[in-house]
Amino acid sequence: TEECGYDGGDCVKFNEFITKHPDCDQGQVRAAWIGNGECQNNNLYNTEACGWDGGDCEDFDAVKYPNCTAWEKSNIGNGFCNGDIFNTVECGFDGGDCDE
Repeated sequence: TEECGYDGGDCVKFNEFITKHPDCDQGQVRAAWIGNGECQNNNLYNTEACGWDGGDCEDFDAVKYPNCTAWEKSNIGNGFCNGDIFNTVECGFDGGDCDE
């Protein structure tokens, strides 16, 4: 709130983000993680509603895996072969974690 100085300025960035992305689930995301330069590659942040984590995940989605339909993209390239839908051409064979 204005009376509280927008939490010493901590909320200004988040408020600007929510203005641009009103459909992002404000109750679930952490403001500090949005647009921080690191792709929070999960179903809370890496969504159209949240602006692909404030732009942090745009390269991951659009360039690396635009047609990947895996439900939890944070598992891609995590060092473990998750198989199934992750082990596809579209998901880069789990970001290289699985053999072709």
